[in-house]
Amino acid sequence: MTFPKLTVRAFDPNDTDRLLDIWLAASRLGHPFLGEDTLLAQRAVVRDVYLPRAENHVALCDGQPVGFIGLLDCFIGGLFVDPAYHRCGVGRALVEHVSQQKPKLELEVYAANKLAPDFYRKLGFRDVSRRCHDDKGRPFELILMRRDGGI
Repeated sequence: MTFPKLTVRAFDPNDTDRLLDIWLAASRLGHPFLGEDTLLAQRAVVRDVYLPRAENHVALCDGQPVGFIGLLDCFIGGLFVDPAYHRCGVGRALVEHVSQQKPKLELEVYAANKLAPDFYRKLGFRDVSRRCHDDKGRPFELILMRRDGGI
């Protein structure tokens, strides 16, 4: 199912609370292996560090934020969609939007995430390498993925 009124625009600081809600809901679904305490602690880091430092784009459905993507140059630092809008084209729209300006994109995704690796592969990303530990040194495998060119 797709939503014809889906638009993408630049992040506005007034979006912060809604984006944090989206981030937490999507993270609970995609990263349950991290645990609730870790996710709740990381929420503050997303608010205080990642949202202010990244180039963020927000997907809106009927004027309401339903997802967002954060870039650090050509690296996707995060792509999060409200679970109620999964499989509605929101994630694809966000990647298409940023790829207009940055056709070569990279990201890292947890291998244990049941949804994300296949989603990115369907958008033309390919596995480049893997590492056994995440940035915090935890034993969660990460996949580096890259896409050269458009979708």
